[in-house]
Amino acid sequence: MKDSNTIHELANFYASKGKMLPRSLSSIYENIMDFFICEDNERILGCVAFHVCWQDLAEIKTLAVQPDCVRKGIRKKLVQNCLKEALKLDLSKVFCLIFMPEFFKLIGFKKVNKDKLPKKYGVTA
Repeated sequence: MKDSNTIHELANFYASKGKMLPRSLSSIYENIMDFFICEDNERILGCVAFHVCWQDLAEIKTLAVQPDCVRKGIRKKLVQNCLKEALKLDLSKVFCLIFMPEFFKLIGFKKVNKDKLPKKYGVTA
């Protein structure tokens, strides 16, 4: 719980730049068990949420890294943590709805039509 404010600030820093959706502090509290963080000497360097959506499906969201820690492999390690969790839970599909797909393409994700996701996730705003 002590990390919630930092996760909130980090996520909304990127939301203010149009790189992800904003997250309310209450949303972070409600979903705190979904989060993994990367820290060094108690400083949060990055975070990611891994949310199980369906029998065989999970979503990666709120992937954010401190601006001074970009390009240090932290995003990749956070996503790899999510993928390990998916394997442990026997989930066959992991997706993310993202504004900047280049990173995920580099680490092996493929672009798919949102119609392939359960209806809740296939609707566009």
